[in-house]
Amino acid sequence: MSAVLDQTPNKAETAATLFASAAEISPKNAPDFTSIRSKMALVSPTEEQFDLLQKKLTQRLEEGRGETIFDIGVGEDGGESGFKPDEYDAAVATLQSLAATLESDCVILRQRKGEEGMTGQYLVRRRVDQQDFLEIRVAVVGNVDAGKSTLLGVLTHGELDNGRGTARQKLFRHKHEMESGRTSSVGNDILGFDSVGNVVNKPEHGSLDWVKICERSAKVITFIDLAGHERYLKTTVFGMTGHAPDFGMLMVGANAGIVGMTKEHLGLALALSVPVFVVVTKIDMCPPNVLQDTLRLLVRILKSPGCRKVPVMVKTPDDVIVSATNFVSERLCPIFQVSNVSGENLDLLKMFLNLLTTRTYSRDDEPAEFQIDDTYSVPGVGTVVSGTALKGVIRLNDTLMLGPDPLGHFTAIAVKSIHRKRMAVREVRGGQTASFALKKIKRSQIRKGMVMVSPALNPQACWEFEGEILVLHHPTTISSRYQAMVHCGSIRQTASILTMSEECLRTGDKALVHFRFIKHPEYLKAGQRMVFREGRTKAVGNVLRLIPSAGPANQTNRSKPNKMMSRQSTQGQGQGQSQNQNQQPTDQTTPDEAPDTPLEPSLDKRENMGQRSGKKSRGRRGGRGRNGGAAKPLTEQNSVAAPPPRPAPAVTKA
Repeated sequence: MSAVLDQTPNKAETAATLFASAAEISPKNAPDFTSIRSKMALVSPTEEQFDLLQKKLTQRLEEGRGETIFDIGVGEDGGESGFKPDEYDAAVATLQSLAATLESDCVILRQRKGEEGMTGQYLVRRRVDQQDFLEIRVAVVGNVDAGKSTLLGVLTHGELDNGRGTARQKLFRHKHEMESGRTSSVGNDILGFDSVGNVVNKPEHGSLDWVKICERSAKVITFIDLAGHERYLKTTVFGMTGHAPDFGMLMVGANAGIVGMTKEHLGLALALSVPVFVVVTKIDMCPPNVLQDTLRLLVRILKSPGCRKVPVMVKTPDDVIVSATNFVSERLCPIFQVSNVSGENLDLLKMFLNLLTTRTYSRDDEPAEFQIDDTYSVPGVGTVVSGTALKGVIRLNDTLMLGPDPLGHFTAIAVKSIHRKRMAVREVRGGQTASFALKKIKRSQIRKGMVMVSPALNPQACWEFEGEILVLHHPTTISSRYQAMVHCGSIRQTASILTMSEECLRTGDKALVHFRFIKHPEYLKAGQRMVFREGRTKAVGNVLRLIPSAGPANQTNRSKPNKMMSRQSTQGQGQGQSQNQNQQPTDQTTPDEAPDTPLEPSLDKRENMGQRSGKKSRGRRGGRGRNGGAAKPLTEQNSVAAPPPRPAPAVTKA
């Protein structure tokens, strides 16, 4: 444990610089904080120092979207750390008064002995009004039967499992999920924390009231419960890309070990650059030697060249704080060992979730962008779309551009009402999930993957784009005209490879690839992450540039009409040759009739139909047709079917 922790930046100074790094990158007119770099600035600050401390704390709260971790007894000037008891109490009082002026709460996380006395770390979290709260999305992945839904049921409802799956029954959405015990859809569950860090989830009559939880919470953890079975991998990939999770929680059953889809889901999280922490469940029913083997294999996989993570076994509250403060770097991977039946170590997991900080940062002055990942038709309300706001602020009655439709056009649409976690709000900001009720549009006109953006962006849909992909696995080789499913944000559509920088791609190869969507254009942006998959084939990459000039006409005109035209032309040529060979015109042929009239293809079809029906009727009814009569000769059929009979083609074909 200590050897692993030595590799992590677990000093309080590092945590302070980590959280203050973004505050240092500031415009030229930013205040000068040199006078408060000493640790003694908190003990007895002058009025000017108090104002500077207040500005610095405000900056850090804005950077952390309403919360930050503040160190007492550690200066930024490189001096020795630690306070005497009376100095420590004075510094804590100063920090509490600073937090009170900013309408925030100050909670102690831990105290340690420094070089000259005591040091401490405090969580400062802003008290928010009932309409607003900080939201963090955690995607829950892992193999089937790892205990994902059971753990979420225990965390959100506050009741331990009985070992037979009662906790998960409260989360399932479909009847077949309750019968089989396996999640097949993307589920959403919430866990609320107040400004002091206490869990506010209190089930009433067995169900959770999301509105009350959100009203009492300063931070809400949204769990995206994904399917573990290989059959539902498509749904899991869509949940990881379309729902834009901040973190991933990888579940491993202690008794089963790392089997099935565990590595698949871990690789998916790594490909999408989502920080991962591991929860090992069922430790109460697992023999100690099996548990040790599972942990040993897990550490080996996390340290492998493909992952390059630093695993940390979390066993004490100090380990939780070290992990949470350094988890943003993406290198650290905490490992929790919990039991849903006995409740062992669940408090450490809740403490860790309480300390997680959001990774996405967006400014309010940017143009609004919202990606749609689900649609509903609510009686009495109309069409409702849900998704994630990526940038900017969307307010009630705003007019946004919805699209692209199958032709690549965007239409102006008004937002009738906004809900966050079933709670009516007046606005939604970047990084938050929400549902919008839309005016004057049918649900059938909206699909997953569409976006709602500000008219200032002048959005354009594209059929073709260029991306850089890395092939993670493919059984043979990938060449041009290969088709596979592209997942990019909430977009999920088959795309074809037009050209590549390499002649062919195998497992482990990297190349620039020119893609084209098959069905309809999409709204993309350069720099988006994408997953390219088809069966066992998997590739990941980035969108480099869009090619907006390409339209659908080139491909659609080329498909079916070409085959018909080629067939007609070959039939016309065959008839012309047969006429030249057998120049025997009958008396009934009119002189106006040219050899290449438009009637010829229809005549050929009728002749072929006559032949086919004759063959079928002979097989079925012993030489008699459906009308009970004998099959007529081809010449008689032709004379009945069309007024100008042409015996020469019929004879040659017969």
